[in-house]
Amino acid sequence: MDYETADTGSENVDIEDAESENGKDPGDEAPEEGETPAQRRAREEQEAKERELRARKRRLIPPFVMLLAGAITSITMRVLHYDMKTMLIILLCVLIGFYIAGCVIKWMLDKFERQIEEASMEEGEVIEKELAEEDGTGRHSGANVKDE
Repeated sequence: MDYETADTGSENVDIEDAESENGKDPGDEAPEEGETPAQRRAREEQEAKERELRARKRRLIPPFVMLLAGAITSITMRVLHYDMKTMLIILLCVLIGFYIAGCVIKWMLDKFERQIEEASMEEGEVIEKELAEEDGTGRHSGANVKDE
């Protein structure tokens, strides 16, 4: 138990140190209260460009995984002196199998990004709702004071 508490404490310190070194908190990426529509539009366009760039990079995952597995398989079978027919059949199966594995990895990464994006959008909506409620309660309480 003592080890668990020591590990947990060191993780918290590491996270806090990393945040202080970067100068950013995880919540810093939320839009500021005084953001104009033009600034919001520019920020949304920048985020869209970043998502598109990540999608383009992710598109290359299946071919790279497939080619790397094919190269390793080819070299291994060549060193072990497989005959050509057997080598080609095995290589074809490996290439197809690892292409499918790369597609699954790409699909999972896309799904994770969508989940993160939805969570950040929900968090943004909650922040906006809280700000609206604070503005509404402040006005409402002022109206009550005037009525009394």
